[in-house]
Amino acid sequence: MTGTTDTARPVRDEHHSVGELVSQATEQLSHLVRQEVALAKEELAAKGRRAGRGGGLLGAAGAVAYAGLLALAGTATAALSLTLSVWAAALIVTGALFLFAGLLAAAGRAQLRRAAPPRPEETLGSVRADVEEIRERAHR
Repeated sequence: MTGTTDTARPVRDEHHSVGELVSQATEQLSHLVRQEVALAKEELAAKGRRAGRGGGLLGAAGAVAYAGLLALAGTATAALSLTLSVWAAALIVTGALFLFAGLLAAAGRAQLRRAAPPRPEETLGSVRADVEEIRERAHR
């Protein structure tokens, strides 16, 4: 034994062949893709449930508002018929209702045009981050 010290690095027992590394990477990527798809499905399902409940409540509100509008139209016609003939009063109220419906339709159409398509934003962000991480590691 001489007085020299051994400065060699410790040998790791984890030597993998290229085939094993490719197999592991493929398996991990497949697992990652399955997880991202599951996340997207859950996110869209949750958004769909909320939209369904909201749509149902809006539909019920619309039905009640429609009944109220009919009652208001009858009241307005009766009130105008005190000063005008009944047919003229009914014609004025009908014209006002069609004008109001046209305004609502235009506003609704504008809202639909501005609405974003329903996309799983969180999942898309996660997938982008995953792809960027894979690219960075591939360049190393």
